[in-house]
Amino acid sequence: MPWTYRHPQKEWQAFLADVREVLGSPSDNVAYTTTEGVFRAFRRRLTPAQAIAFAQVLPAVPRALFVQDWDLAAPVPWADDATLLNEVRSLRRDHNFASERAVEAVSYALHRAVRIDDLHRTLDRIGPEARTFWHLKGYQRQDLEPGMR
Repeated sequence: MPWTYRHPQKEWQAFLADVREVLGSPSDNVAYTTTEGVFRAFRRRLTPAQAIAFAQVLPAVPRALFVQDWDLAAPVPWADDATLLNEVRSLRRDHNFASERAVEAVSYALHRAVRIDDLHRTLDRIGPEARTFWHLKGYQRQDLEPGMR
């Protein structure tokens, strides 16, 4: 049985801890809403086939969150960082405390939760915008050693 199905709670808690670390927030609620907002902003730009390919790389709980409440409308164009951050912050606007580091925080957690080569291969198949969306500046590969697995 894959680790992600045997230990989903441990894996999810490690993911949230990584998001909280970068955000500088002690709150799982902030980390959760930030993660959901980032996932939705990314997902809006993908075809269903691309989104499913990306979801296949995710651990069990983030995968479920990624596809939750999915509107299968046609993808929207890629946008600049400010627009993406506004989209992240638009989720539960009155209870959303996503910082300017929201995408970085979720990307950091994502890189630590999955096999980096699998993630990058999947992003490359989606396109350069996808790779740019999840790119981490200022981190070395050794900084991204898995928190769980």
